[in-house]
Amino acid sequence: MLSQIIRAAGLGLAVNTKRPICLAKHIRPFATVDSNTPRVQPTPPRTKATPKSHDRATFTIRDGPVFSGKSFGAASNISGEAVFTTSLVGYPESLTDPSYRGQILVFTQPLIGNYGIPSTARDEHGLFRHFESPNLQAAGVVVADVAEQYSHWTAVKSLGEWCAEEGVPAVSGVDTREIVTYLREQGSSLARITIGEEYDADQDEAFIDPEQIDLVRKVSTKAPFHVSSATGDYHVAVIDCGVKENILRSLVSRGASVTAFPYDYPIHKVAHHFDGVFISNGPGDPIHCQDTVYHLRRLMESSQLPIMGICLGHQLLALAAGARTIKLKYGNRAHNIPALDRTTGRCHITSQNHGYAVDSNTLPSEWKEYFVNLNDHSNEGLIHQSRPIFGTQFHPEAKGGPMDSSYLFDMYLENVSRYKKSQAIFQPEREHRPSPLLVDLLAKERVGVVPTTGMENLLRMGGAGEEAARAASAA
Repeated sequence: MLSQIIRAAGLGLAVNTKRPICLAKHIRPFATVDSNTPRVQPTPPRTKATPKSHDRATFTIRDGPVFSGKSFGAASNISGEAVFTTSLVGYPESLTDPSYRGQILVFTQPLIGNYGIPSTARDEHGLFRHFESPNLQAAGVVVADVAEQYSHWTAVKSLGEWCAEEGVPAVSGVDTREIVTYLREQGSSLARITIGEEYDADQDEAFIDPEQIDLVRKVSTKAPFHVSSATGDYHVAVIDCGVKENILRSLVSRGASVTAFPYDYPIHKVAHHFDGVFISNGPGDPIHCQDTVYHLRRLMESSQLPIMGICLGHQLLALAAGARTIKLKYGNRAHNIPALDRTTGRCHITSQNHGYAVDSNTLPSEWKEYFVNLNDHSNEGLIHQSRPIFGTQFHPEAKGGPMDSSYLFDMYLENVSRYKKSQAIFQPEREHRPSPLLVDLLAKERVGVVPTTGMENLLRMGGAGEEAARAASAA
């Protein structure tokens, strides 16, 4: 019945009956055609809060050094991939970025938490003002020094209180300089945080590799959701691989209403109802998203729609085009990475968070490299030679800054505008404004995404490594 209603609304969205999804709680009892209907937000699922711990904490890198410090978050033990960021500010945005799912985030900034954690206030679009998703996404937090006393007019709690509420362990009092030096020399490594226990080398086999898990499936919406724009008449389909709130905001604030789909949705079957397609960021190895790659390839074969991808979305676009991706030694995670625009010769300071990159040497002839990283010379973007399709490895929406490359959203919407005008010539009766009925029926934020409490929520610490990881991925 629901699929018939949605088809009648004008999109023809197919509901996967093999994977039943409960949408009833996201449907209002009566439809309205009032375009100013406020977004009614469902209550997001919450992790089970744990008492804030000040016990001894151990940060252990597999086959590497062991660091003893003090806990200031949840009293739980976790395992994940240890990565580092050199960002000076923006820790609430970084920690709620779904791209960090399954990772233990090490901050090089010596003092973290001094301006606390802001509230969950929402903006005029119904999106979180200060966070990139409803919950803390990183598996664990490691800092040299944490500010237990915070000071900022937006703050409502400390970083430690937030981590405890979200069930995420956090460690302070360790030498993050030594940790980062090791990770730079050895590459991103598996690690674990143990609270209140002595390090036991015999437990090394319990390290869990999140790269063996389909993390995108964990953070992607399980059913379509819609965010309306009151300032324009564009309608963009977003493939949600773990989309950040500020990506949605960057589109909606520029006049594009957004309907977001699960990452493995056959987007090519409904793309003709939209003015453009956007592929979001997300966590993990892009090779796990084979269904997404197949659907994008079918989309590019059957449609002339403008397409833009960011971060993981950029990598998936490249895979669909026939290129390959590679894993970087320790990735790029910072707010100050220079990227050169190969088409103009201009350099932009960019925000980045990725461990994989596109091998630009494998791009087909109809594609060219768009941006290049001036630090490690890895690929930072690709663009089609003749069609309105491009992607960037960095984040032009960059909540926390910098905003040098935010013009790329304007460029994408210009492509969308040209496409919409060309379609109006051949199909003057075509209406791309979302149906008011559809807007009422669809959820207003991501559906069915379970918060992280570290990797132990997927796999308990006594698991058997890769076998447990595969079992979690199949769950």
